[in-house]
Amino acid sequence: MEGADCLSDFEELDYRRTPLGELSLRRRRVLSLGGTEVYEVKLGDEFLMSSLFSQGEIALAELGLSGLDAGPLDVVVGGLGLGYTACAALDLRAVREVLVIEALPDVIRWHRKGLVPLGERLTGDARCRLVNGDFFALAGSSGEGFDPVAPGRRFHAVLVDVDHSPRDLLHTGHAAFYLPAGLRRLTDYLLPGGVFALWSNDPPDDGFLQALGAVFASRQAHVVRFHNPLLNREAANTVYVARVASPR
Repeated sequence: MEGADCLSDFEELDYRRTPLGELSLRRRRVLSLGGTEVYEVKLGDEFLMSSLFSQGEIALAELGLSGLDAGPLDVVVGGLGLGYTACAALDLRAVREVLVIEALPDVIRWHRKGLVPLGERLTGDARCRLVNGDFFALAGSSGEGFDPVAPGRRFHAVLVDVDHSPRDLLHTGHAAFYLPAGLRRLTDYLLPGGVFALWSNDPPDDGFLQALGAVFASRQAHVVRFHNPLLNREAANTVYVARVASPR
């Protein structure tokens, strides 16, 4: 009986070998939090995301889209994850379409099969499209852009949550994106007055703010604070919001 109880509190829903490493989706009950059900994604030995800590991902959409006009707005989300950023964008009536770029097809499959809590919400919303692709390669492409059916298409906002931070990368090939030249290429796919917003697990980085300042008309780092119930203390993420110049 004791072993059976233990098994019911933890389940590995999926495990795959990917080009980035071993990817796993897990569901467990946190008994110290009254049996709260938590979904976790791991890449190798690293925790990528947890449904217990979604405040930063939600704030990425809210802060990134808050300064835009009433709409209709077309939005790119780089990195699907558990879907919190995409869902937060869809919660805004002004949003016409959310195009989610995800490099790992297994993550898209989780949502389409309903293995994660927000999967049915995203796949059931006609305004949302899930695209399997390398966000960084598409951001740096010459004329191709993010939308496979409309090459070169521009968007009102690009919201990114892939790497842990501009310095703590999942893959060294992402590094060029965070330099002025890489950020400048991204602006080819933003409309005038459009917004680039980025989630980071690290405190504000002066070097990255300087890179943003070299490309965008304005930029700001927002510290998003929230309670960590596992450690019973405050935690924080950073959301960078940068804007290209508006038409005169």
